Amino acid sequence: MHPTIDDIDFQARQGSVAAIIQILNEHFAEEGIRTRAIQDNGILQLLVEAPSADALPREAVVDQVRHVLETISPRGISRVNINSRIVQEQQLLWLDEIKRDPENSLLWSEPIVLKRPNPAARLWRDLRAPRQRNPFLDDVYKKKPTSSRSAFWRGIIGGASLALLLLLVGWATKDWLGVDLRLGAQNGTPSEAEPTAAPAAPAGQDPFVLAVRIAQQSVEDGKSATTAAEWLDLAVRWQRAADLMAEVPPEDERYPVAQDRVQTYSANKAMALAEAEKF
Repeated sequence: MHPTIDDIDFQARQGSVAAIIQILNEHFAEEGIRTRAIQDNGILQLLVEAPSADALPREAVVDQVRHVLETISPRGISRVNINSRIVQEQQLLWLDEIKRDPENSLLWSEPIVLKRPNPAARLWRDLRAPRQRNPFLDDVYKKKPTSSRSAFWRGIIGGASLALLLLLVGWATKDWLGVDLRLGAQNGTPSEAEPTAAPAAPAGQDPFVLAVRIAQQSVEDGKSATTAAEWLDLAVRWQRAADLMAEVPPEDERYPVAQDRVQTYSANKAMALAEAEKF
């Protein structure tokens, strides 16, 4: 089963480098430009290649890359270094080659810093994104007759989804106000969720440790979840855990693990939302 456009867009917003490259390559396809990328010390090192220097005008390429990335607004990525060169067959160690001899390896190089959307706007956009459905279940959904019971549960899901929206927007808003809402009520023992642009960990507390605690509790609670509301609550917690992991700075030795956990917790949130939709 191949990923859909919505899958790729969601993965790119979560910070997946592979998904970001796919979107950039589709954007530049008609111009004969291809891209490669890798994260290096907290910076997204982006390579743009074309058969000739004329196909890589500096200002135009930088503006397009900036526009695409700011539209995606990938979690955990704000600093990007755009490297340009004539297309080569050397693929695997291109970053090492550039670092060894940048003057002779590149046509030009341009560092940029991406503008970040406010947290509330980002959460609203993510919630409005199309939900993914397993295509193998399409026939089941089409053949399944509507009933008063299913209509009742759709009403329940709608109410629970509104509650989820209010919780997420509340967390995003507190990031702007500097007010701790939920963790204070839990005496500093939260549960597990996802990356950047969300409420920061309370002062003096380790976001990595808090995220792990949330994740561990969410795993346990997920074993006994039986209602749409419980699954939606788990989705909120996985999001929180991911946001905390995204706060781990690049200089922290746990940063690679934290970035991996951001992806894992985001996937768990998506799974929890999918479980809620089954009711």
